[in-house]
Amino acid sequence: MEVRAMSPNVSPTNGADHLPVLADEVRELLAVRPGDTVVDATFGAGGHARLLAEDLEGSGKLVAIDRDPSVKTYFDRFKAAAGVDVRFLRGDFSLVLTQLAANDVKADAILLDLGVSSMQIDRPERGFSYATDAPLDMRMDPTSEPSAAGIVNTWDERDLARIFRRYGEERFALPIARAITRRRRERPFTRTGDLVDTIKLAIPTPARFGEGHPAKRVFQALRIAVNDELGALEAALPAALAMLRPGGRVAVISFHSLEDRMVKQLFRAEEKGCTCPPDFPVCACGKAPSLRVLTPRPVRPSLEEIERNPRASSARLRAAVKV
Repeated sequence: MEVRAMSPNVSPTNGADHLPVLADEVRELLAVRPGDTVVDATFGAGGHARLLAEDLEGSGKLVAIDRDPSVKTYFDRFKAAAGVDVRFLRGDFSLVLTQLAANDVKADAILLDLGVSSMQIDRPERGFSYATDAPLDMRMDPTSEPSAAGIVNTWDERDLARIFRRYGEERFALPIARAITRRRRERPFTRTGDLVDTIKLAIPTPARFGEGHPAKRVFQALRIAVNDELGALEAALPAALAMLRPGGRVAVISFHSLEDRMVKQLFRAEEKGCTCPPDFPVCACGKAPSLRVLTPRPVRPSLEEIERNPRASSARLRAAVKV
C-alpha cells in the first residue's frame, strides 16, 4: 500500500505524489543489485517499483503485477522513466505468481505490498472509503464479483457477523449484521453513506465517539471479503517462494494481523524445514530449511514516517532469503 497524507476527496493524478511505505527498509532487505529480476506483485502507483528500478542501475528486469486496470496509466509513466526492462501483468497476484512459478520463471527479489492503495481509497467512485458517500463497491478489479453491495444485500446475518468479527475485529459484529439485514428488507444498499448510517445506528452511542471512525472495521472486513485478500495471500506466498532463486529475497508488507500472522507462520515453517512431531528422536521427513528469516520481528514504520503518512501506522514488514 502506498500512502500519503491528503484529504479523502482528493484524487491522485501522478504516482510520484505517493510515498511508498517503509521504502528504505524494503530496499535494504531486498538488496536489489544490477542485473537482478525483480517482481513487484502489487504495483499500485509504482512508488516501490521506482526505487527498486533505481537499484537495478540500468541493468536488469522488473515485472509489475496488479489486478486494478487503472494502474496501467501509472505503469506507463513508470515505464517511460524506469531505465530498465519492465513488463506489466494485469491480474490477481496470486494467480499471476502461480502461473509464473509453473512456467519456471525465476526472480531475485519479490515484493508484496498488501491491502488497498491510496489511489483506490482517494477515488470516491471506488467505494473504499467511509468518509465520502459513493457507490458501495470496494472491488480492486471492477470486473470481479461480488461487490460490497452484493455482499451486504445477499449474505445472511450469520455470515456477515462472521466476517465483521474475523476480518474487522468488530465487537458489535452481530448487532451491525442484524441492522443491515433489517434495513435491506426495505431497500437494498447501494451507497457507502447508507451503510455508514446503518452501522452508526446499530452500535451503542458511546462507541460512535470512540477511537477511529465507527464504520472503519466493517469497511475493512468487507474489503477483505470482496477481494478475497487472505485467500490470495495464502496462494501467493508459496508461488513467490518457488520463483525465488537461491539467495533471492521476498518482502511482504501487511496491514492486518491476520495477514501478518500468515506470513510469519509460513516463513518460520520454511526456516525450520523439518515437519516431524517434536517427540521424534531424529528427522524422518527429510524436509530441509528453504528460507532464512531476515526479520525475527516485524519491521514497523518510524514515528517520523507515521507523522508524514498516518495511513502507514499499521504497516508490518517481514522478509526472508531463500537458502
